[in-house]
Amino acid sequence: MTSREHLLLRIAPPSARPSRRVGYVLERNWLVYRKIWKLIIAGFFEPVFYLFAIGIGLGSLIGDLTLADGSTVPYAAFVAPGMLAASAMNGAVYESTFNIFFKFKYGRVYQAMLATPLGSGDIALGEITWSLIRGLLYSTAFLGVMALMGLATSWWALGALGATLLIGLAFAAVGMAATTWMRSWQDFDLVTFVTLPLFLFSATFYPLEVYPPVIQSIAKLSPLYHGAELVRSFTLGTFGPGMLTHVTVLVGMAVVGGAVAVNRLQRLLLA
Repeated sequence: MTSREHLLLRIAPPSARPSRRVGYVLERNWLVYRKIWKLIIAGFFEPVFYLFAIGIGLGSLIGDLTLADGSTVPYAAFVAPGMLAASAMNGAVYESTFNIFFKFKYGRVYQAMLATPLGSGDIALGEITWSLIRGLLYSTAFLGVMALMGLATSWWALGALGATLLIGLAFAAVGMAATTWMRSWQDFDLVTFVTLPLFLFSATFYPLEVYPPVIQSIAKLSPLYHGAELVRSFTLGTFGPGMLTHVTVLVGMAVVGGAVAVNRLQRLLLA
């Protein structure tokens, strides 16, 4: 691309080439994060540590689990998909909350972007896409760990990456929308307050059937539960009609979260 063509794209009206404008947001993030790549890598290790400590360590004491359909699987093979889903959630949430807040409140990055042909929708879509990429990086690396440990024995396990993309999209959209209401760093205690129970009680460490029926009904409201069950369907090869419910919940979460994020950004940045 010549410098003249590049300039024309930069000064194009907001209605022109939306994919190109979103690409500029991604390009900006890439230029920043390639210098602090260690921060991205650090977020990958938490679910891996849980897998070794609980899936392998505690799993050696538990043995095999009997699932609702009557099949039995090693405990580590049950926990690993839950950790994979949690890895996608963590990557998307961290990127779409803490980093977005800094750019908005302190870096004034988005205010500067609006001085260009970029609109609030381009910013929201670009940041959600970047959060999705970070979640996908975590998920791909974690799936590689699972394969090395013999916990992904079927080619169907590759479909779990598509499931993690959907998980990342859902949590990135909602995370960005929630961040638009944050007023200070102290408000981010609420992020941990929400994600920690999701991580612990979304059928990540044990089947939902261990709970009383009332608690099971509450746990099924967790989006991470739907994500973990969707990933587990691919890694264990247990496909069923329930997968449609899991996909519907995550897609609905992504659509609503994305719409709210765009609307809130537009109101805040143009106020």
